[in-house]
Amino acid sequence: MKVKIEDGCIACGACESICEAVFTVEDVAVVNEANIAGNEECVKEAAEACPVSVIIIE
Repeated sequence: MKVKIEDGCIACGACESICEAVFTVEDVAVVNEANIAGNEECVKEAAEACPVSVIIIE
């Protein structure tokens, strides 16, 4: 699974609150790729919860 954040992140923190092992919000959300394995379910949940739909799962 590959995860990226497209332009338009509003840094709301929803992804980090759902899946803090993978997402960190600074000025925008950042993906910690090393932690995706084993956290796929919460990554999907975070992508679905993103209010601006900028979390892209490939």
